[in-house]
Amino acid sequence: MPFRSLLSGSPLLPLAATVVLLSGCQSSSTFQGGSPSLLSGDPMRSAPPITHGLDAEGLRTLLAAELAGQRGDYRYASQGYLQASQRYSVPALAERAAFAARFGEDMALMEASALRWRELAPQAETPNRLLASISLQRGDWLDSLEQRLAITQGGGNGELTAFAELAVAESGTNSNTAPLSLLAGLLREHLAQPGAEQLEYHSDALLATALFEAALGNTRQAQTHLDDVAQLEPESAALWLAQARLALEAGDVQTARRAAQKGLSIAPDEVRFILLLAQAEIRLNNIAAAEVQTNALLESHGGNQELRLALAQLYLEEGHSEPAYRLLQPLIGQDNVPNFAYYLLGGIAQSQGDIDNALLYYRQVSEGSEFLPARATAAKMLIEDNRLIDARAFLRIERMRYENYFGDLVALEVQLLDEMNQQEEASALLDRELTRTPDDINLLYLRAMRSWETGNLAGMEQDLRKLLRIEPNNANALNALGYTLADLNLPGRLEEARMLIERAYEVAPNNPAVLDSMGWIHFRLGKPDEALAWLESAYQQMPDQEIAAHLAEVLHALERSDEARDIISRIMQRTSQHPLIDDLLERHPELTPAGAP
Repeated sequence: MPFRSLLSGSPLLPLAATVVLLSGCQSSSTFQGGSPSLLSGDPMRSAPPITHGLDAEGLRTLLAAELAGQRGDYRYASQGYLQASQRYSVPALAERAAFAARFGEDMALMEASALRWRELAPQAETPNRLLASISLQRGDWLDSLEQRLAITQGGGNGELTAFAELAVAESGTNSNTAPLSLLAGLLREHLAQPGAEQLEYHSDALLATALFEAALGNTRQAQTHLDDVAQLEPESAALWLAQARLALEAGDVQTARRAAQKGLSIAPDEVRFILLLAQAEIRLNNIAAAEVQTNALLESHGGNQELRLALAQLYLEEGHSEPAYRLLQPLIGQDNVPNFAYYLLGGIAQSQGDIDNALLYYRQVSEGSEFLPARATAAKMLIEDNRLIDARAFLRIERMRYENYFGDLVALEVQLLDEMNQQEEASALLDRELTRTPDDINLLYLRAMRSWETGNLAGMEQDLRKLLRIEPNNANALNALGYTLADLNLPGRLEEARMLIERAYEVAPNNPAVLDSMGWIHFRLGKPDEALAWLESAYQQMPDQEIAAHLAEVLHALERSDEARDIISRIMQRTSQHPLIDDLLERHPELTPAGAP
């Protein structure tokens, strides 16, 4: 999200207010007016020494920061205020630095300013909120939760339930998967602390823990926490929302319906209760009752098109294509039918076994975010219908119709062939299309990665070198080649690897994969001290197992093996499949965490 949304939109404080906050500013009693040009020598020579308040350097820093803010140079302004806060230890200056960094949308400065602000004002909530948002922005779920728990433990609202809802929703959807077991562990530790139940927002912590426990399959523990919340805040809408969801996931549809009805009586305008109630009615096969709910919801929202599509998707996912079609009917024949409507109509036809009509609908999805999913779904549908030749012909025609998606559609066909264990066909297709379009950098990169997977380093390097001749500043290619040379530790090629990775860093200095490569090449060159900072930065942004394995190995080389084991333990708790960690432990069994299988 834009950083502007992280804090309220207050304008920067006037400089005079900041100066007053410092207090004790010295003035010279020797100058009582007149023209400065009449003074000889240094006018400050006879001034008394400054023992508190602003000195000349401090005033210059503040004035420069204020002027920079006035002309819109928020980065320079933030740096100035941060420097002043380090000089004078005034929380208002660090706060000002954070606000300026927010307007400049500079994450690093925002974080540095917020950390200084928290250091100077440990009881303030806002710096912790800002740090929690920054951590979440870069995918550091654990740090974000720690900041929120600090707010909660200080008596404030850490918004733990909202955080848990987001973490559960994001879990398993992308590479930035939230480590649910570790997050749940932090909340369990919080609840176990003496006096936790006396905090003002104790119910929020209980609800958040219940959501994590439910997502982890610990339904009994989740229900226990919900029962505790019911004793504390029986009229909490969030309680009944969680109760309905938990019951629905456990297959207790009657309880889910009652919970949704209770929640709706507390918060009649809460759309999620209506959706849960409709979902419960659908699972009870009360389609007529469900349609009453969804129609009422549509009417209250003026027939909102996006809501109509979401409801149609809900019916389709629950296996009821006819009410889904009824919801979509009003959109058919309009001038601008949404792509997602055609995508859902294709799914409806496919669910009814009407493959040819489904294909027609999928083909009507035009360029946009649904384009490739529609083609992938259509091709897989044809393959599942034992029509591989038709699927490949379909993708070939689509490549001719949509030149902008040529490389993506070739890659899709390659992927489908690989999934069918037809690797030779996939390679032949890729070679053939590259013969026709030899400068297609996406296809060159794809073939290079396939060569790497099969151990064909020469083929990989050949394609990446050609790609770099076409696009010398392609960060992905520079990093892939440089990292491969570094990882294989090829004799005489580490310096070449370093140069490639440094070029990638110049192009993409914030890419965690590049930061990982920078750390790894320093380690390969025998400089673990220099490697550490790069790998820590990469791991903060993308805590995946590959970066974790590199960071753990460097920490071990620096005789910080306990920290290495902690990182390994986190990864092993997060996922049952961790081949790169397994490789590390095979080379360094002494790093195996206690209790690991």
